[in-house]
Amino acid sequence: MVHLKKLSLTTWIFIGLFLGILAGLIFKESIVPIADPLAQIFLRLLKMTILPLIITSILSGILSIGSGKGLGRLGLKTFGYYTLSTLLAIFAGQLLVNIFKPGVGANLGLSGDIEQVEAASQNVSDLLLRIIPDNVYQSMAASDVLPLIFFCILFGYFILQVKEPYRSALGNIIEGAFRVMMKMVHFVIWFAPIGVFAINAKIVGTTGLEAFKSLGFYFIIVLVGLFIHAFISLPLLLRFVGRVNPIKHYKGMIPALLTAFSTSSSMATLPLNIECVTRRSRVSEKIAGFTLPIGATVNMDGTALYECVATIFIAQVYGIDLSFGQQAIVVLTALLASIGAAAVPMAGLVMMTIILQAVGLPLEGVGIILAVDRILDMFRTTTNVLSDSCGAVIIARTEGETLEGMGEPA
Repeated sequence: MVHLKKLSLTTWIFIGLFLGILAGLIFKESIVPIADPLAQIFLRLLKMTILPLIITSILSGILSIGSGKGLGRLGLKTFGYYTLSTLLAIFAGQLLVNIFKPGVGANLGLSGDIEQVEAASQNVSDLLLRIIPDNVYQSMAASDVLPLIFFCILFGYFILQVKEPYRSALGNIIEGAFRVMMKMVHFVIWFAPIGVFAINAKIVGTTGLEAFKSLGFYFIIVLVGLFIHAFISLPLLLRFVGRVNPIKHYKGMIPALLTAFSTSSSMATLPLNIECVTRRSRVSEKIAGFTLPIGATVNMDGTALYECVATIFIAQVYGIDLSFGQQAIVVLTALLASIGAAAVPMAGLVMMTIILQAVGLPLEGVGIILAVDRILDMFRTTTNVLSDSCGAVIIARTEGETLEGMGEPA
């Protein structure tokens, strides 16, 4: 028992992952009545902390910057990185799907009823308008994170504009609330191994490994694109822009990446992502608290790559040859749609209907990829979370942080 207590959280998450897969294969659907409640408890505990953590961490991060000028500089760096990393991901997927053409000659029927997937009714302008809340309390109640982040940034900025003693009084309350939330998060994340076990046991128990047998070529193209982005593009950015060792950073991110893979939710992984970035990669709480909550909503590299590949793949299945101009629309819309994609499981599938509508493809084409979307969702979410963490490290380095001791637990 003494030895078990010495195991790290990463080790326990690995144990939960493999035991969950094994339990699903052995007990199949009979494991669901046990696994599903455990999975729901874990996800509810994480979701319980998300909105308070976002509000307190963004406000704390803004107030620690100390001036509106510093906020503007950090904000430009953050969104500059997110735009660059997302475009790199999209171009990687676009290149692969055009070279290997996985949909050409494919004889695929619909994998499900298209009416089961609600087509997104908003256009690009609606997507941008959604950022500005007309009722911030309604956004909180609906867990609509994008307008909440917008409000927190504005609120934090104007706190910096008020005079003492009001500025310090508000700052002390916000900083205290943030410290409380971090302690609560530290408590919740130790339930991650149980949650990872339950989620994987449920998935494998209900679907087995059948999802891997269909749409194999398309599936591989998306995976290759995600791996190129995760293991070539992002490490190059870390090495040459952030001037840090990518291996050390990746080593410290394992607990967050495994949780992202299992939950398929950037938001659910946000508490653990902040934990890994600050305690293992040694990024300051100021930078992590500002960049990571925003990244969990607007920086969807894996989702954007998937949407671009899936759209061109569907066009190829229907025998439609997209022109360069139409593919440019795909790239632009994938970037905007990934910003608006909710950081919850399967959101990318709904958002992709915006892109299909933009390029004039039949919306029922979404049904073609339903069979493997759940598995790909796990991989693209992991890529999203990894990119968020890389952004925090790069921005921290450009702000002059040394990140001494990166890769080792604090």
